[in-house]
Amino acid sequence: MLQALCSRSLQAARLCAPRRAVVVEVVRGRKSRSDPIAKSKEGRIKTPPPVDPVEMVVLKERYEEYQLIISALRLEFKEEVQRKKYEAETGSMAEERARKEAEEHSALMAWNRAENQRMLQLRLQRVQKEKEEVEQKEFEAALEREQKRQEFIKLKEEELLRLQEEAKHFITLENLDQRIEEALDNPKNYNFAIDKEGRVIKQTVLK
Repeated sequence: MLQALCSRSLQAARLCAPRRAVVVEVVRGRKSRSDPIAKSKEGRIKTPPPVDPVEMVVLKERYEEYQLIISALRLEFKEEVQRKKYEAETGSMAEERARKEAEEHSALMAWNRAENQRMLQLRLQRVQKEKEEVEQKEFEAALEREQKRQEFIKLKEEELLRLQEEAKHFITLENLDQRIEEALDNPKNYNFAIDKEGRVIKQTVLK
């Protein structure tokens, strides 16, 4: 009964109101924007309820997990619907397409095996070439070491021959008297001065 009266009064107000006037429907139990604050709530300060940080972290993690699960389920259902729709649209062509895909897969696998075999042969050739290069370098290093050893032996032999030649002029017990007489007969004066060019500029006279 009350609803019928309200609807009739609203219709009458709409009919009597001018064209540009705004008709606002009165809602029972609701305050308008121009109504003052209630006396019981004049000094009230709204304070938000306390929030536990640990609980907020847990709730945030659970909400993110919930969102991930829901998005995954939504994608799964969407994929299933699209697959069913695709299968329904293709019909008998699905089997033919599957056969072609299997043949293409077999051809690609055969090409992959052939390519792997080719790469294996290239790798073996490269390893063999590197091994031969290492052996060649070791052989050349051995030849160089042998050449240096022969040169060292030759140098030592020449030094030995030179020492043997010089040993002929050494003073021994057998030729000691002879060398003394030669030294006395041919005195040498080592008391002299030389310039920068090595020329004797001053020499004392032996007495």
